[in-house]
Amino acid sequence: MRTRTITIIAACAAIGALTACQPKDNTPGTATGSTATASTGQTSQSDSKQTDKKQVPNFVGMGLQSAQDHAQDAGFYSLTSHDSLGRGRMQILDRDWKVCSQNVKAGSTVPTDSKLDFGAVKLDETCPAKDETEPSAVGGKMPDFKGKSVKAARAALDSSTSLTVKDASTEDRWVLVESNWQVCTQTPAAGAALNGQPVSLTAVKFGESCP
Repeated sequence: MRTRTITIIAACAAIGALTACQPKDNTPGTATGSTATASTGQTSQSDSKQTDKKQVPNFVGMGLQSAQDHAQDAGFYSLTSHDSLGRGRMQILDRDWKVCSQNVKAGSTVPTDSKLDFGAVKLDETCPAKDETEPSAVGGKMPDFKGKSVKAARAALDSSTSLTVKDASTEDRWVLVESNWQVCTQTPAAGAALNGQPVSLTAVKFGESCP
C-alpha cells in the first residue's frame, strides 16, 4: 500500500515538471496574438473616427431642433446653443427657438468632434445683427447693466455679491424669472469700483419701457 502511494506521488511530480517545462506558444495566431491584433485594430478605428472631417452645413434660419437633427445627420454630435439676445435664457423647448448664428462658418471642413454652438432666439423674436454679449465685471469695475437682463447682470457679478432687484414700475411686482426682466437703473453706477458692496437694480419686463 505504501509503495503504491509513493509511486503515484512520483508520477504526479513527473507530470508537473513536464508541464512546467513546456514552452509557452507566443507565435501569431494564438489567443494572445489575436487579442493584441484586435486591440490594435480598435485603436486604429478610434483614431480614424476622431480625425474624420466633414463640411459644416448652413443652419441659420432653421428651427433649433431641426438644426440639431440636421447636424447629427451630417456627423456632428457635440452641440450646444445660447441666447443670441444676451439674456441668458435656456433653450428648454428647442422647437420654440430658431437659429440666428453658428460658431463654425457654413461650408468649413472641420473634425466631426468639433463643438457646434448655435445662437438662437424664440420664434416670434427678430434675430439681432450679431449676437449680443452678456456683461462681465472686467477689472473689478461695475458693468453697464442698463437694458440687459437681470439674469445676465447677476451672472456678471461675483456670487458673493448682495443683490437687490425691485420692480421699476408702480406695480411692485416680484421679479421671478430674471431673464424676462431688463435693468433700468443700477447702484453703484457703471464704471464704479466693485469692492464687495451691495448692488441694487430696478427693472421692468422686456417689452415695457423704463420709467
